[in-house]
Amino acid sequence: MFGYYFKLALRSFKRNKVLTALMVLAIALGIGASMTTLTVFYVLSGDPIPQKSGKLFYVQMDPATMDGYVAGEDPQSQMTRFDSEALLRDKRGDRQAMMSAGGLAIQPEKQGMTPFTVESRYTSSDFFDMFDVPFAYGQGWGVKEDEARERVAVITKDLNDKLFGGNSVGKSIRLNEHEFRIIGVTEKWRPTPRFFDLTQSHYGEGEEVYIPFSTSRALKLGSSGDMTCWGDEPNDDPEGSNGLNAPCAWIQYWVQLDSAEKEAAYRRYLINYSDQQRKAGRFERPTNTRLSNVMTWLDENKVVPGDVRLQTWLAFGFLLVCLLNTVGLLLAKFLRRGSEIGVRRALGASRRAIFMQCLVEAGTIGIAGGILGLGLAMLGLWAVRQQPSDYASLAHLDPVMLVTTLVLAIVASLLAGLLPAWSAMQVTPAIQLKSQ
Repeated sequence: MFGYYFKLALRSFKRNKVLTALMVLAIALGIGASMTTLTVFYVLSGDPIPQKSGKLFYVQMDPATMDGYVAGEDPQSQMTRFDSEALLRDKRGDRQAMMSAGGLAIQPEKQGMTPFTVESRYTSSDFFDMFDVPFAYGQGWGVKEDEARERVAVITKDLNDKLFGGNSVGKSIRLNEHEFRIIGVTEKWRPTPRFFDLTQSHYGEGEEVYIPFSTSRALKLGSSGDMTCWGDEPNDDPEGSNGLNAPCAWIQYWVQLDSAEKEAAYRRYLINYSDQQRKAGRFERPTNTRLSNVMTWLDENKVVPGDVRLQTWLAFGFLLVCLLNTVGLLLAKFLRRGSEIGVRRALGASRRAIFMQCLVEAGTIGIAGGILGLGLAMLGLWAVRQQPSDYASLAHLDPVMLVTTLVLAIVASLLAGLLPAWSAMQVTPAIQLKSQ
């Protein structure tokens, strides 16, 4: 029966080409606009590490002085070096990593290649296992390399191919006039958003070189990103704000806790640590610690741009307007065929059959509108990729959004066809036959 109704729908389209084209275009424009913005929102608001997002926690505490203190406000968004290294030594989590961003100058040995700078990450050994960083060659360093402040490095495959063209594990790379031994090459890895360090670009490409945090401090390499300081910096520390005892928060600290019991225990540990530091005279403010999993941390920082949210709502508002226009066009089309429907009813067609016939016709319009809307959505995403935003290159239609586009088009057209189909099935055969 569905096939028969589908054939009737195609015949109806041929008889009313202009009206059908208008309805298909209305559906397509609404679907194209809404799916363009929805796809961007879907990409930007997704879980960057779904297999672990509930086990990875961002650590916060408040080591600042009482100057400017406001009760109930959030703790510092980053950690001091002293507290980060203390927590790292205690090893209370299944894994833990302290980190900061930086920039390094590379002096290539490749003939004809001039020096250039790359973004880098100074971190500890658990970083790669915690965040499931994939490797093309080699592996990350271990605790021994951290403690010995060894000059080892992990680089990305893109940088590896640029400098060496093949497996570079065991080779040397010159960073800021210092020789480092390459021990690992990562595959393409771009969590979206870059949840582990929100002080940098939320959706950028990420760093190209990773070295031990301890080594970066031994070599006094410069860091980048936000830094919050209070009180007076120690005059005897050659590293200034980056020194061990500097009253500055500039380090991101993550911990992996594989069970709810371990999470609860770690929360208690943070409170106890804060209390101990207050007794020692380092902390002045009341205990204010926080442990946020990945998605909570992203929500607290409102990572998805506000204009993307607004555009999504506006696009779905436009889709609603398009559906209302489609309702009017379908209503006009079905009621214009009152005599045809009356004859069918007189020949024994039930109201249900008329209703289903009209819905199949509306759904067919939705399929056509969805296919055209899919093309418009791809065009819209291409336009997004031309923008200078850091997330522009991520705007692609994946299989999930492809199916969503077609389903949304069909569902939207069926909803638009409900009122016209209900009106059409109310046609009285006697009145229509008498008017002939």
